[in-house]
Amino acid sequence: MTSTQSERGGAIAAAVEAFVRAEVAPYEFDPRCGSHGPSGDLVTELREKAREAGLMTPHILDNGEHLSHCDTALVLRAAGLSPLGPVAVNVMAPDEGNMFLLGKTASDEQKRRFLAPIISGEARSAFFMTEPAAGGGAGSDPSLLKTTAIRDGNHWILNGRKAFITGAQGAQVGIIMARTEEGASLFLANLPDPAIRTERVLDTIDSSMPGGHAIVAIENLRLAADQMLGAPGEGFRLAQIRLAPARLTHCMRWLGACTRAHEIAVDYACRRKAFGKAIVDHEGVGFMLADNLIDLKQCELMIDWCASVLDAGEPGTVESSMTKVAVSEALMRVADRCVQVMGGTGVSGDTIVEQVFREVRAFRIYDGPSEVHRWSLAKKVKRDWVSSHSAPEENAP
Repeated sequence: MTSTQSERGGAIAAAVEAFVRAEVAPYEFDPRCGSHGPSGDLVTELREKAREAGLMTPHILDNGEHLSHCDTALVLRAAGLSPLGPVAVNVMAPDEGNMFLLGKTASDEQKRRFLAPIISGEARSAFFMTEPAAGGGAGSDPSLLKTTAIRDGNHWILNGRKAFITGAQGAQVGIIMARTEEGASLFLANLPDPAIRTERVLDTIDSSMPGGHAIVAIENLRLAADQMLGAPGEGFRLAQIRLAPARLTHCMRWLGACTRAHEIAVDYACRRKAFGKAIVDHEGVGFMLADNLIDLKQCELMIDWCASVLDAGEPGTVESSMTKVAVSEALMRVADRCVQVMGGTGVSGDTIVEQVFREVRAFRIYDGPSEVHRWSLAKKVKRDWVSSHSAPEENAP
């Protein structure tokens, strides 16, 4: 732990780590783990074990209080030690980010109706924002939002298509972004609903999130006025509340996954012998594992830094962009080295290393590709330069 993390957070994280290693990891090769994530019955089984252990949704306390972001980093890293860990203890995306958003912005009635079932682990949720590229819809640029919401008395009628919607298949709660006259707005929906139709679940490189990633058609979905989150036109502002923390929790979970992959690679390198000695003693292998230690520590420090910014009440938009790029790319290097160290075993399904490699490769795209974050940061560089050069000449350095 660091000075910004509490004994309470450390104790919860230790309990989660012990549970994930002992109770969850044995399920990693269960046939119910498919290409579109663990099946519904496997999720139910794992969550029942988490309830029995008192570890369901461990980052949210019984009084509804969230752990600090710094403490959450400890807990989610521990959960991420298995690809199934975040699912088992209910800290997986998109549920974790949706719980944070609803906890901050939903009315009491909306919390009772939509948030409580997610926190209890009885319901999964989905965030419907991204749209198909073919229609010119919202992707990394949400201002391109095409899905519409038309007022009809005391209701709204929504129409549009969404793409790459994580967990839509099998979700019970949906948060939908649609364009009203006032601008982008967020709506809450009970699922399934016949007006929300899954066109197909995409075959993607990753496979850890229940329900996979779907293309969805929304056709004349009727929602009551009290199912709007916030006010009309507040969609982008509310989404920002979710954005930076959810981006950071991705980093936390995948840091745990790559820590475990590194452990497996180290064990392999210390046991496997070639050319008269353990392969870890060959510099070509040992140096890769040393570089892993460096990258893992840098990721940990970046995450803790960004978490401390959020805990200080700052938006953390810039910091989370920097962290997301740095961590996703460093963890890609870690996962790649683990595969390389293990050779043929590394590309096989005999360990989770191959899956972690696939998951982390997707991470460089999810929650904003590295290039979009760099573009955003480059704009800040220019803004800061312009600001520093707009002072009168006599004040210039």
